[in-house]
Amino acid sequence: HKLRWIHRAAATGLVLGIYSSEKDEGAAQFTRAGDAFDRLVSGKLRELLSLCGPPLKKGKTRIFHGLHQDFPSVVIVGLGKKNAGVNDQENWNEGKENIRAAVAVGCRQIQDLEIPCVEVDPCGDAQAAAEGAVLGLHEYNELKQKKKPVVTPQLHGSAESEAWQKGVTYAEGQNLARYLMEAPANYITPIKFAEHIEQKLRSFSNVKVHIRPESWIATQEMGAFLSVAKGSAEPPIFLEIHYLGGANTNDSPLVFVGKGVTFDSGGISLKPSSGMDAMRADMGGAATVCSAIVTAAALNLPLNIIGLAPLCENMPSGKANKPGDVVRAKNGKTIQVDNTDAEGRLLLADALCYAHNFKPRAIVNAATLTGAMDVALGSAATGVFTNSSWLWTHLYEASVLTGDRVWRMPLFEHYKKQVTDCPLADLSNIGKYSRAGGACTAAAFLKEFVTASHWAHLDIAGVMSNKDEVPYLRKGMAGRPTRTLVEFAARLSQDSHNTK
Repeated sequence: HKLRWIHRAAATGLVLGIYSSEKDEGAAQFTRAGDAFDRLVSGKLRELLSLCGPPLKKGKTRIFHGLHQDFPSVVIVGLGKKNAGVNDQENWNEGKENIRAAVAVGCRQIQDLEIPCVEVDPCGDAQAAAEGAVLGLHEYNELKQKKKPVVTPQLHGSAESEAWQKGVTYAEGQNLARYLMEAPANYITPIKFAEHIEQKLRSFSNVKVHIRPESWIATQEMGAFLSVAKGSAEPPIFLEIHYLGGANTNDSPLVFVGKGVTFDSGGISLKPSSGMDAMRADMGGAATVCSAIVTAAALNLPLNIIGLAPLCENMPSGKANKPGDVVRAKNGKTIQVDNTDAEGRLLLADALCYAHNFKPRAIVNAATLTGAMDVALGSAATGVFTNSSWLWTHLYEASVLTGDRVWRMPLFEHYKKQVTDCPLADLSNIGKYSRAGGACTAAAFLKEFVTASHWAHLDIAGVMSNKDEVPYLRKGMAGRPTRTLVEFAARLSQDSHNTK
């Protein structure tokens, strides 16, 4: 019995939250779980904290060992102010963000101690706590021999188990996108991407996955998409997902479209070699929208969603697009390819045309589309270009809850003229003033392939990767804004407005 107890005790860590006092010298204020644990150890936790110096600041931690036989290591994490809610200046729920960040750092400290299991204080918001734990512990180390120890986070107590599980599901969705984006391009080719998503959706009876080959793409007259794909030895794939979660399978679906360039060399307009390896994540749009559908299916959201992902590589070869070539999109419009590195919009043009076949309630596309978006907003928020204030409101309100923010950008006629003033074709794939307003001219280009009255284009180039800006994500590909897309879909499923 004693040996078994030692093994169990050594296997579980505990993360508890503590709020900042309003006054610097005020007494520490525990969460409900923290108070209960302090009583369990006869006030020793509070006593030790008071001996450790000034109160714990937001995001900072203290570790105590040997306080209780069930939890040999306890990490106390600073949650900031107790009643932090929506911060209108920051456009997010500060309380939720504080919990995500604090729980993530606490769980990582348990991982550093090589303890395989951690119980997490719900901190008053079990969904946010679960997101912090599951996102904070994720790391792509599939191809390394030396791996960090696996840590399994669990809810401490049972009061908020439903919200905890929801948070786990949201975070696992983002982690799926991170996995797909981080994996090397020789591991995630167009066909392997499609097969990975199909495998994730195999267990859901209300999901159909179609992996469309090059011959099908040709019959659909997707000349813009095929023109990008032809430069690579890897055949293109058009991935089509039907999630029928609505009460009526004939209800107008939400259509998600994602750019799926599994490696982007730039083509003949070759990118600089420095940092080109990061272009394995140029399928981030496809990764986030497909992961959002996997998550929607896991949550059994009551709406119909269709996912479309044109998948290919953009490579330089004797068959590749040449600057100045003219290609024809699915809707008949001709496009002068003035820069072969502005290829994502060519894929999306055909996929957006195809999306209209489903009489969509709304179309939302996501793409790591322009370096200009990164210059404009950095990693603070996803840029959203939309023709619908109704759609914008839903995306914005979803992002306030998830902390994975969006920011509205302009779709002015001013930018349209810069892509339609073209010497050889209906459109040029870059703005005539080159780099000026690059994210905006790219959006104006896409708008030329949209007739739906509710459409949003999410340029996610700036949020593609994380250095240290989001404290609950490790360095690497970020999988953003998957949780915002999921929350948006959840809100849409509850929306009673007539959106036609």
